[in-house]
Amino acid sequence: MRNDGILRIYTDGGCAGNQNEENLGGWGSILEFVKSGSEGEGMQTACKELYGSEANTTNNRMEMTALLEALRAIKKEGQRIQVFSDSAYLMDCFRKKWYVNWQANGWKTSQKKPVENQDLWKELLPYLDRHDIDFFRVKGHVNLNSENANLMDLYARFCEWNGGGFSLDEFRYITEKNNRADELANKGIDELR
Repeated sequence: MRNDGILRIYTDGGCAGNQNEENLGGWGSILEFVKSGSEGEGMQTACKELYGSEANTTNNRMEMTALLEALRAIKKEGQRIQVFSDSAYLMDCFRKKWYVNWQANGWKTSQKKPVENQDLWKELLPYLDRHDIDFFRVKGHVNLNSENANLMDLYARFCEWNGGGFSLDEFRYITEKNNRADELANKGIDELR
């Protein structure tokens, strides 16, 4: 695997009218290559934003599509990647390795029902072998400038979910990027209107 930097991917997906038969979905992704500096400090060297939309979909499909489109945009194999998403569904599948049992059970859940979104899971899983990927969960829709936002509580929750490997400043930056991915997803939805 490459070790000359980290590719960070921030993703979000959304669906206006998620429970309705007809709805509008959007997804957004940010790819950011962070190269290690001379003193171990990371510095951004490249950034790319992607977004898109789909009619009559689900929130989960848009969350998955955001990650899939970001991974498709990567040209080099063997990248060290950190994925940040507010989708518990997406992050838990990878972090808790739900997909291992799904595959062993013929793409059935523990309740013997077909796994939802199999088509997208089957497209996502090969990327686990192509790259060294770590998955991190973030809280979505956080306004860091709000008087009601308790920054230290939010940071503590982030560390509880992901371990203590991120500084408070990194947490802020990651949250801002996640918010930007949300804006991109909404841009996709708006273009369908």
